[in-house]
Amino acid sequence: MPFIPNTDDERKEMLAAIGVQNVEELISNIPKDLRFKGKMELPEPVSEMEIASSFHKLVRENTGCNDYTSFLGGGAYDHYIPAAIDHVISRSEFYTAYTPYQPEVSQGTLQATYEYQSMIAELTAMDIANASMYDGSSALAEAALMALTSPKRNKIIVSKTINPLYRRVIETYTSGQDVRLELVDHDGGTTNMDELNRKIDEQTAAVLIQHPNFFGYLEEMQEIAEMAHEKGALFITSNDPISLALLDPPGAYDADIATGEGQALGNSLNYGGPYLGIFTAKEKFLRKMPGRIVGETVDTKNRRGFVLTFQAREQHIRREKATSNICTNQALNALAATVYLALMGRNGLERVATVCLNNSHYLADEISKLDGFELKFQKPFFKEFVVRTPMDPDKIIQRMISQNIQPGISFTKFDYDLKDCLLIATTEKRTREEMDQFIAALRSL
Repeated sequence: MPFIPNTDDERKEMLAAIGVQNVEELISNIPKDLRFKGKMELPEPVSEMEIASSFHKLVRENTGCNDYTSFLGGGAYDHYIPAAIDHVISRSEFYTAYTPYQPEVSQGTLQATYEYQSMIAELTAMDIANASMYDGSSALAEAALMALTSPKRNKIIVSKTINPLYRRVIETYTSGQDVRLELVDHDGGTTNMDELNRKIDEQTAAVLIQHPNFFGYLEEMQEIAEMAHEKGALFITSNDPISLALLDPPGAYDADIATGEGQALGNSLNYGGPYLGIFTAKEKFLRKMPGRIVGETVDTKNRRGFVLTFQAREQHIRREKATSNICTNQALNALAATVYLALMGRNGLERVATVCLNNSHYLADEISKLDGFELKFQKPFFKEFVVRTPMDPDKIIQRMISQNIQPGISFTKFDYDLKDCLLIATTEKRTREEMDQFIAALRSL
């Protein structure tokens, strides 16, 4: 439809206030031979992301600044952020507000959080979601602690395909406690199912799996869930929220607790933070969940309202009875995620996920055609994949940076036997031209 902000009645009102009958009379002092005649030859319409990229390119040309094409991933991704998000979260009512602590906090803040919880619960197909946590790693670590409710079960099984930095946070959270952490190695890029099955026993409190995993590959979630539940253990996941527009959500394969990193939902990379941790669970765990939950209610006059409900944290109850010492949620980041999900809707989110999927497979196929390069694992992946390189990946990174390309993450810093590999990610922002430039740069090596 045409973008005309004024209605016919509004235009009549303005013309009357000016004192003319119509637009023709309004412009009567402009000679007719100077008026535009004919049809305007406008270019084809483009998306917001494309027009923003075009303006950004002009800025770079005018300022001479370098701008890097990013193929980095590993938990933080260069997704497009619609302009409306910064406009909404920059409003002073939200931007200057501190994390809500009291039940009677601003209704606007509470409603925004309630909407966030509702959309995250729907996206993950889980019963309940809290008001967010610090980030994806702390959310997963809190889920591990939450599983330790039985004194007879003190073993947490952690797949080695989980982000290594997440695993370090889990180790920190559980240190000094009577908790046994057992790692399960990977087999060709996904969790070793035989080893996992051997390690799950009656002392296992929970099994932790990332999906898609740190390598970008898809795990056998239904089978793992059945393995865990057969021995009475909880099944806990860490998910990429963008992937849930295409992949089965955690609720579909009976996850008990589902977590994730919400940065991809409308939040900037921000040099590594702040981000927000997604935390959802089955309803039976409601009173054991860390963080805060906003609920809907009515007041004495039967008017709809919102209130902080379950707050089983050390600042509200006796410290020894608290389920967590988490006393904050990433309210502004969660608001950005809320605006993002509302703007994108089901179809928009599915489109983003589909473009990510298509981009990653195009890039992977083309890189694997280069001499000396190959896909390390031959398994399904979403937007991230592992490539074996013919030379030191750290040297490749240095060479690519000189060409304004961030080619991926080297495995030399992680505890995998993948020292000759790069972790490469794509998002919907990567154009075919950018990917072809990357491929040409790798070929030139």
